[in-house]
Amino acid sequence: MPDRGQGPSGPRVRVGRPSRRARTLLMTLGVLAVLAMAFVMFAGFWTDWLWYRSVEYSSVFTTTLWTKIGLFAVFGLLMGLAVGFNIWLAYRLRPPLSAMSLEQQSLDRYRMGLAPFKKWVLLAVTALVALIAGASASGQWRTWLMWVNGVKFGQKDPQFGLDVSFYAFDLPWYRFLLAFGFAAAILSLIAAALTHYLYGGLRITSPGARATAAATGHLSVLLGLFVALKAVAYWLDRYGLAVKSSDFKATGNWTGLRYVDANAYLPAKTILFCIAIICALLFFATLWRRTWQLPVIGFGLMVLSAILIGGLYPAIVQKFQVQPNEQAKEAQYIQKNIDATRKAYAIDGTKPENYSGKSTVKAKDKLRADADTAASYRVLDPNIVSPTFQQLEQKRKYYQFPTTLDVDRYNGKDTVVGLRELNIKGIPKRNWINDHFTYTHGYGAIMAAGTQTDANGSPVFTESGLPTTGSLGTYQQRIYYGEKTDQYSIVGGPQKELDYEENGEKTTSYKEKSGVSLSNTFNRAAYAVAFSEPQILYSGAIGEGSRILYNRTPKERVEAVAPWLTIDGDAYPAVVDGRIQWIVDAYTTTNGYPYASRTTLGDTTADSLTVGNQQRTVVAQQNQVNYIRNSVKATVDAYDGTVKLYEWDTQDPVLKTWMKAFPDTVQPKSAIKGDLLAHLRYPQDMFKVQRELLTRYHVTDPAQFYSGSDAWQVPDDPTNKDGNAVPPYYLSMKMPGDTAQRFSLTTTFTPNGRPNLGGFMAVDADATSKEYGRLRLLRVTEDVPGPAQVQSKLNGLPSVAQFVRDMKGADSDIQYGNLLTVPLDGGFLYVEPVYAQGRNALYPLLKKVAVSYVDADQPDGDTTKDTTVFEDNLTKALNAVFGVEAPTAPTTPPDTTQPPGTTQPPASNDAALQQAIADAQKAYDAGEAALQKGDWAAYGKAQEDLQAALQKAAEAGAKLKTPGSGG
Repeated sequence: MPDRGQGPSGPRVRVGRPSRRARTLLMTLGVLAVLAMAFVMFAGFWTDWLWYRSVEYSSVFTTTLWTKIGLFAVFGLLMGLAVGFNIWLAYRLRPPLSAMSLEQQSLDRYRMGLAPFKKWVLLAVTALVALIAGASASGQWRTWLMWVNGVKFGQKDPQFGLDVSFYAFDLPWYRFLLAFGFAAAILSLIAAALTHYLYGGLRITSPGARATAAATGHLSVLLGLFVALKAVAYWLDRYGLAVKSSDFKATGNWTGLRYVDANAYLPAKTILFCIAIICALLFFATLWRRTWQLPVIGFGLMVLSAILIGGLYPAIVQKFQVQPNEQAKEAQYIQKNIDATRKAYAIDGTKPENYSGKSTVKAKDKLRADADTAASYRVLDPNIVSPTFQQLEQKRKYYQFPTTLDVDRYNGKDTVVGLRELNIKGIPKRNWINDHFTYTHGYGAIMAAGTQTDANGSPVFTESGLPTTGSLGTYQQRIYYGEKTDQYSIVGGPQKELDYEENGEKTTSYKEKSGVSLSNTFNRAAYAVAFSEPQILYSGAIGEGSRILYNRTPKERVEAVAPWLTIDGDAYPAVVDGRIQWIVDAYTTTNGYPYASRTTLGDTTADSLTVGNQQRTVVAQQNQVNYIRNSVKATVDAYDGTVKLYEWDTQDPVLKTWMKAFPDTVQPKSAIKGDLLAHLRYPQDMFKVQRELLTRYHVTDPAQFYSGSDAWQVPDDPTNKDGNAVPPYYLSMKMPGDTAQRFSLTTTFTPNGRPNLGGFMAVDADATSKEYGRLRLLRVTEDVPGPAQVQSKLNGLPSVAQFVRDMKGADSDIQYGNLLTVPLDGGFLYVEPVYAQGRNALYPLLKKVAVSYVDADQPDGDTTKDTTVFEDNLTKALNAVFGVEAPTAPTTPPDTTQPPGTTQPPASNDAALQQAIADAQKAYDAGEAALQKGDWAAYGKAQEDLQAALQKAAEAGAKLKTPGSGG
């Protein structure tokens, strides 16, 4: 037999098909590539599931996931069936092609090309539209859950008498269904028309009939469905008028019906609904009449009616009925808007109280005494002293404090609080092990009295050091979860963590069950892919017991476990039951409250502190809402990351709806323990939204509201030049009529376009108070200087000018602190701390306190009115502004008799205290001398000596208070 491997000229060379081994290799590589891609997509899903399970909120993950899958499947299938069925039906209704026109002959090649693949083409088109529709529908999971779990508000809108829940929960879902129906009808119509054209049912250029009877009937039915959906849209538009936004010169942003809506648009929508129903029936009638004449005429009439009845007629009503007497015509609708807006933002119980601004006390000594009890004046500004905390209590470069510190209450006193969090950029040697295994947590809560500083202007710390010591006693100081902790850490494994460095390096190993275990290879591979860190898979630093911590900021964690909440821009820490807890205020919102004006959260909550400080910015910055409640208080444990959600507003129907959708995720209000309750406070962002609305909606008379004669504005912060709104301030103070100070959140108002004081508002911010959340609004009836005017007068004082020259001569920067406003005996007391920081100094110090007592003009020329002073400390400033010394508290002679079982403090402790005080005075004097000379090195050394002396004094003082303590 001939050799098949030989040719006439020698051996053959085989080309073309690869060998079986090569085909097997290619197939294997292809399978591996597909598996790798599938694992990459799966890794994100798997790590999310592991995280939710680790925080014990897996029900949130599964509920959200199954809802999305269900919506994707149902609406994707419906869209696919609708489009696929109409393509199939158009193909079945194709005419015979025995005598093809030139037009059809040109299409024949496309038909021939599609013939072998028509089933696959049908499936591909159907699958594509199904995927797009399903993906769009899955994004409506919130709308679906709110509709299916909606709870009644128990309040009806004034136009249609429907419960507010219809607009908040039902109408959004109906609108989605309508939009889906329109999309299905349009896509089906396009797909059917193309199929009819391709197979000869429709002809564009051929002579004779343009469409077969079958094509005419099919397309008419689809057009009839479209018009029927339009009729439904007209009907829903009637209710949509109650939540429609529009511009109205009386309010700017208007929501709800106005005169033209109720008397022109509403009847127009009803008429157009009837016309659309008739038009749809005419399209359906072509199944029997086989002509387009009547449907086309009906459709034309509907379009013409929409223009004349829906557009021209309301414009005529607005022009000739409303505008000539707009105030009278719109009065009842303005009243509905006022009532609904005040209800939706929980300001309906706030009624302005007239406050003249005229002093009701003439005696200077009485004014001076009342000033001491009117408020706990916070001269330590949390917005300025962060660098001071950083310099005095940072201890190591890998720690940091937030830019803006927080204000809380400890032992009944206003306290400035900052956590010493991890600063990943300050690690001495940056590498993967140090960044994610060695340096994993911050350490300690640093606190200072809000109402005092030491003789040098530095904070008086009530909790300081590393580890911290002071008034809190023993607590878990490690901070694994914080506002600055935005990188992942791997803890609990073979690699030890740096705990802290103080007289030697201390190490630790995380023992909590927080985070996700990396003990098995599959989890490690998933995180290596999800985090794009291949080292996670093979690093020897990961082993038995290793756990990965991520999503570590309080807002991230609360947002993840409660994606239906809007989070306040400022989470704040509190030491509760021996643990540092982050407290996060969360809101339920909707934009479907009828007649209530909308506001944009990001714009409303912006002020001079939030601009450029993302740490204090509302998450959903451009969310438009017209209903908001602080319905949930959340906590995040700074050590183990445990997230707890507590029901706060027990009457909120939006929260009740979400609690039905996600059962067992929110704990009842009764679960809040007393220690935690003592640190809860009224949230800033809620207050800022309410104050913005109250600039207009403090007026409840429609005529006055329309004229805008009593409209206010939130003044710009006079302490900076950025032109941003003044932030609200937490302050313990007394409002008129109160007998004791309340922990409050306060703000001022000025009339539109004027600098004088128009109003003052405070809310009881203490969650333990029976009147928590009570807003009190003072309307200033006389001409009283506002914050900008007070600041301007302060800047013009000769003593201020001299101070500025001295500081500038010493190359120091001046920073104005929070300008606090306090009602006092009919007038207003303004208090402002002033800080100075040398060019080479690392932190600002309190140097002066400005005080101004403003009083409306009085005919008798009372000398107490509008007095502004600039002194070294608050006591001197108050003495100067009222012209009298502070009343001296009676002294009690020392008790020489001791109860049984007690001993006198040892004299050695008293001597130590006296020596520490002397050392502090010496260091202070040295610092002042260095400051005058501009010797910043000596100044820094004096500050260190002063801090050490004050620490010794505090320790000696503590021993004096402890019976039987040794020297």
